Amino acid sequence: MQVVCLDLEGVLVPEIWIAFAERTGIPELRRTTRDEPDYGKLMRFRIGLLRERGLKLADIQAVIAGMAPLPGAQDFLDGLRAHYQVIILSDTFYEFADPLMRQLGRPTLLCHRLEVDEAGFVTGYRLRQADPKRHAVNAFKSLNFQVLAAGDSFNDTGMLAAADAGFFIHPPESIVAQFPQFPVHHDYPSLRASIDAAAQQLRTGG
Repeated sequence: MQVVCLDLEGVLVPEIWIAFAERTGIPELRRTTRDEPDYGKLMRFRIGLLRERGLKLADIQAVIAGMAPLPGAQDFLDGLRAHYQVIILSDTFYEFADPLMRQLGRPTLLCHRLEVDEAGFVTGYRLRQADPKRHAVNAFKSLNFQVLAAGDSFNDTGMLAAADAGFFIHPPESIVAQFPQFPVHHDYPSLRASIDAAAQQLRTGG
């Protein structure tokens, strides 16, 4: 039995923080896990900057409400789900992702929670667990699933390494250079072809 694990932002939907940075005109918020491998450091910076600028969770959600999946993402995901179990493993937050999950047909999403005060300011976050994507892949493997995975950022590399087959999709060149072991794809048809080929090889023990 096989399962496909996908990152969300940069893979199926635009980067939420980049979209918010563009809407607010705050370039510092364009920094993502593509740029900063230390997720805790990145989130502390974001939360501090939001408070400094007087921006609340509702302000971010208003931007997300106007976002849509990347072109071709819906068809790609629908095609995968017709043949595989598909799980979205993301370092986003349930408070962010819901509008986008509705547009994608509500695939299963494992991510994190935000902490918000009575005034609506983001004060912190609760990780589902440390290094959650890698742990999720290992958990699926412990249940005798073969795992195929695709992502685009630093925080996906543990998941890709733990999977039976891991791929990059839409990655920046800086990350590709550091992790040359993962095949790189720049469009959904080529990624789907590689997933299918790897799945067949795993099934046949080739």
